[in-house]
Amino acid sequence: MKKYILILLGIALYTQVSGQSGLKSGSQAPLFSGKDNSGKTVDLKKLLKSHKAIVLFFYRGQWCPYCNKQIKELQDSLQLLTSKGVYVIGVTPETGENIQKTVGKTNASFSIIQDTGYQIMKAYDVNYRVDDALNAKLKSYGVDLEKNNGNTDHVLPVPATYVIAPSGRIIYVHFDKDYTKRATVGAILNSIN
Repeated sequence: MKKYILILLGIALYTQVSGQSGLKSGSQAPLFSGKDNSGKTVDLKKLLKSHKAIVLFFYRGQWCPYCNKQIKELQDSLQLLTSKGVYVIGVTPETGENIQKTVGKTNASFSIIQDTGYQIMKAYDVNYRVDDALNAKLKSYGVDLEKNNGNTDHVLPVPATYVIAPSGRIIYVHFDKDYTKRATVGAILNSIN
């Protein structure tokens, strides 16, 4: 039954994000700066100077099992990624309290930024608004976007992943409106020279 509910939610969410296309490979990555879950300032411009690549991924929230699976896979491969000079950044609309729940569920030790105001999501063209009907459906399944994100906007990201080279160019994109499909660690590693 739970799988059936997730499929229905997936179809509804896919329909809602039809206008978003995300940035393309070869595009210049928009710069951003923000505080991560440990209070550290994460500045993309500075990180590009000191790392071989930046993995930037967007996730919906601690309530999303597919997000948690992706985060856990990144965490499980973090030592391999960092040994290749990679810095991993997660971006989410969820509150700091809920980011800590994500960390508790996934053991994530990399930077996670709350995208208050959706500046990063908008810059990468991954943001969309959940309509009232779908929001009510999510709520009936126990997903309260207002409580999770600390606002009444009902904005979520397409769960996209970007690999950014030191030049600031995007060298890999995984952008799929089907939230069950995520970038694999293998594909990320293959994109890094």
